[in-house]
Amino acid sequence: MTARRAAAREARAGDRIRNAALTWPGVEGHPHRFGGTEYRLGRREIGHVHGDELVDVPFPRRIREKLVAEGRALPHHVLPDSGWISFFIRSDADVSRAIELLRMSYDLARTQREKKGSGATASP
Repeated sequence: MTARRAAAREARAGDRIRNAALTWPGVEGHPHRFGGTEYRLGRREIGHVHGDELVDVPFPRRIREKLVAEGRALPHHVLPDSGWISFFIRSDADVSRAIELLRMSYDLARTQREKKGSGATASP
Protein backbone atom coordinates (compact mmCIF):
# COMPACT_ATOMS: atom_id res chain seq x y z
CA MET A 1 0.00 0.00 0.00
CA THR A 2 1.34 3.42 -0.88
CA ALA A 3 1.81 6.09 1.76
CA ARG A 4 -0.95 8.13 0.12
CA ARG A 5 -3.44 5.24 0.26
CA ALA A 6 -2.47 4.48 3.86
CA ALA A 7 -3.02 8.11 4.82
CA ALA A 8 -6.42 8.15 3.09
CA ARG A 9 -7.47 4.96 4.92
CA GLU A 10 -6.39 6.35 8.27
CA ALA A 11 -8.15 9.65 7.60
CA ARG A 12 -11.41 7.74 7.19
CA ALA A 13 -11.18 5.51 10.29
CA GLY A 14 -12.62 8.00 12.77
CA ASP A 15 -15.36 8.98 10.32
CA ARG A 16 -16.31 5.35 9.69
CA ILE A 17 -16.49 4.66 13.42
CA ARG A 18 -18.58 7.80 14.00
CA ASN A 19 -20.93 6.90 11.15
CA ALA A 20 -21.53 3.46 12.68
CA ALA A 21 -21.81 4.48 16.34
CA LEU A 22 -24.26 7.30 15.70
CA THR A 23 -26.73 4.88 14.07
CA TRP A 24 -27.18 2.98 17.35
CA PRO A 25 -30.31 4.13 19.20
CA GLY A 26 -29.55 6.67 21.92
CA VAL A 27 -25.84 7.14 21.14
CA GLU A 28 -24.42 10.64 20.98
CA GLY A 29 -20.92 11.84 20.17
CA HIS A 30 -19.17 14.45 22.32
CA PRO A 31 -15.65 15.89 22.49
CA HIS A 32 -13.50 13.74 24.78
CA ARG A 33 -11.57 15.51 27.53
CA PHE A 34 -8.24 14.07 26.30
CA GLY A 35 -8.96 14.65 22.61
CA GLY A 36 -11.03 12.79 20.07
CA THR A 37 -14.68 11.83 20.25
CA GLU A 38 -16.49 10.17 23.13
CA TYR A 39 -19.60 8.09 22.49
CA ARG A 40 -22.30 7.89 25.14
CA LEU A 41 -25.54 6.13 25.77
CA GLY A 42 -27.24 8.58 28.07
CA ARG A 43 -24.63 9.54 30.66
CA ARG A 44 -22.63 6.35 30.23
CA GLU A 45 -19.56 6.39 28.03
CA ILE A 46 -19.35 3.37 25.74
CA GLY A 47 -15.91 4.34 24.45
CA HIS A 48 -13.89 7.03 22.76
CA VAL A 49 -11.78 7.41 19.66
CA HIS A 50 -8.53 9.33 19.50
CA GLY A 51 -8.28 10.52 15.89
CA ASP A 52 -7.99 7.67 13.43
CA GLU A 53 -5.59 5.49 15.36
CA LEU A 54 -6.80 4.53 18.82
CA VAL A 55 -10.05 3.38 20.42
CA ASP A 56 -10.50 3.02 24.20
CA VAL A 57 -13.48 1.06 25.49
CA PRO A 58 -14.69 0.27 29.03
CA PHE A 59 -15.76 -3.25 29.93
CA PRO A 60 -16.42 -5.22 33.08
CA ARG A 61 -13.09 -6.66 34.16
CA ARG A 62 -13.99 -10.27 33.25
CA ILE A 63 -14.83 -9.27 29.67
CA ARG A 64 -11.71 -7.13 29.43
CA GLU A 65 -9.57 -10.07 30.58
CA LYS A 66 -11.15 -12.32 27.95
CA LEU A 67 -10.64 -9.79 25.13
CA VAL A 68 -6.99 -9.33 26.08
CA ALA A 69 -6.40 -13.10 26.45
CA GLU A 70 -7.92 -13.69 23.01
CA GLY A 71 -5.69 -11.02 21.48
CA ARG A 72 -8.69 -8.92 20.46
CA ALA A 73 -7.52 -5.89 22.46
CA LEU A 74 -4.73 -4.62 24.68
CA PRO A 75 -4.90 -3.42 28.26
CA HIS A 76 -5.58 0.32 28.33
CA HIS A 77 -2.48 2.26 27.36
CA VAL A 78 -2.64 4.53 30.45
CA LEU A 79 -4.75 2.50 32.93
CA PRO A 80 -3.63 -1.11 32.29
CA ASP A 81 -5.11 -2.45 35.54
CA SER A 82 -8.61 -1.11 34.87
CA GLY A 83 -11.47 -2.64 32.91
CA TRP A 84 -10.64 -0.42 29.95
CA ILE A 85 -9.08 -1.77 26.75
CA SER A 86 -7.14 -0.02 24.01
CA PHE A 87 -7.34 -0.98 20.37
CA PHE A 88 -4.96 0.45 17.79
CA ILE A 89 -6.21 0.94 14.23
CA ARG A 90 -3.55 -0.06 11.72
CA SER A 91 -5.60 -1.38 8.78
CA ASP A 92 -9.04 -1.22 7.21
CA ALA A 93 -9.96 -4.48 8.93
CA ASP A 94 -9.11 -2.89 12.27
CA VAL A 95 -11.82 -0.27 11.77
CA SER A 96 -14.45 -3.03 11.69
CA ARG A 97 -12.90 -4.61 14.78
CA ALA A 98 -12.97 -1.26 16.59
CA ILE A 99 -16.65 -0.85 15.72
CA GLU A 100 -17.32 -4.38 17.04
CA LEU A 101 -15.68 -3.53 20.37
CA LEU A 102 -17.68 -0.31 20.70
CA ARG A 103 -20.83 -2.22 19.80
CA MET A 104 -20.11 -4.78 22.53
CA SER A 105 -19.84 -1.93 25.04
CA TYR A 106 -23.03 -0.38 23.70
CA ASP A 107 -24.94 -3.66 23.96
CA LEU A 108 -23.80 -4.11 27.57
CA ALA A 109 -24.80 -0.55 28.44
CA ARG A 110 -28.19 -0.94 26.77
CA THR A 111 -28.87 -4.24 28.57
CA GLN A 112 -27.98 -2.71 31.93
CA ARG A 113 -30.12 0.32 31.19
CA GLU A 114 -33.09 -1.89 30.31
CA LYS A 115 -32.66 -3.92 33.52
CA LYS A 116 -32.66 -0.74 35.59
CA GLY A 117 -35.76 0.49 33.77
CA SER A 118 -37.62 -2.73 34.51
CA GLY A 119 -36.72 -2.66 38.18
CA ALA A 120 -34.48 -5.75 37.91
CA THR A 121 -31.14 -5.69 39.64
CA ALA A 122 -27.95 -6.62 37.87
CA SER A 123 -25.97 -9.47 39.31
CA PRO A 124 -22.27 -8.99 40.07
